[in-house]
Amino acid sequence: MDAMEFFQRSAGKWRSQRTTHHLAFRQAEMGSSDIQVTSLDAKDPKIVEICKMHEIDPSLAAGGAFVIWDGSMAWDKDDENHQGSTVFAIVPDPENPRKGRMLRERGYAEIVPVVGRFEMDDEDGLNLITEYETMSSIERFWFPSPNLRMRSSAVKRFGGFNTSTFCTEVRVEENDSDSDSETSQDTKQFYSAFGW
Repeated sequence: MDAMEFFQRSAGKWRSQRTTHHLAFRQAEMGSSDIQVTSLDAKDPKIVEICKMHEIDPSLAAGGAFVIWDGSMAWDKDDENHQGSTVFAIVPDPENPRKGRMLRERGYAEIVPVVGRFEMDDEDGLNLITEYETMSSIERFWFPSPNLRMRSSAVKRFGGFNTSTFCTEVRVEENDSDSDSETSQDTKQFYSAFGW
């Protein structure tokens, strides 16, 4: 399986249960979220746009995904908002399509456009490694079964204050990967911490 096939398998609506460990405080925070994933082909205008944003030739992209999210965490304050959307674009390495660059409209650990690295491991898990200005993150996504996806992440902030997260995501509805117009018209938004 390559990264594009992973996104195609991820298409649909998911319900996520998440535990975030705040290592500096030795405390865990629970959360839940709803996620909508739509896989995008290489010629989709969203993929072309994000490639141009990162000054990368759009013809090098294999496709990607559009993700919408909505959710909550146990320690939320009244004014906190956990809603949003982001675009991922996959730019495989020419010699190995299971590795390459992952372009993001917004990052996992910082809400800024970012380019990270992806790699499919020996168990067909999708690993994302991203370096930001003030922190770094490592994420792994995998499918124990077609309608169950797991996600783990570790965020290391320079100077301390690290977090580790584990999510169990259950598919609640499949959708056609080409139904982006329907997805964007949906009145309910879906969530995953830090942009999927």
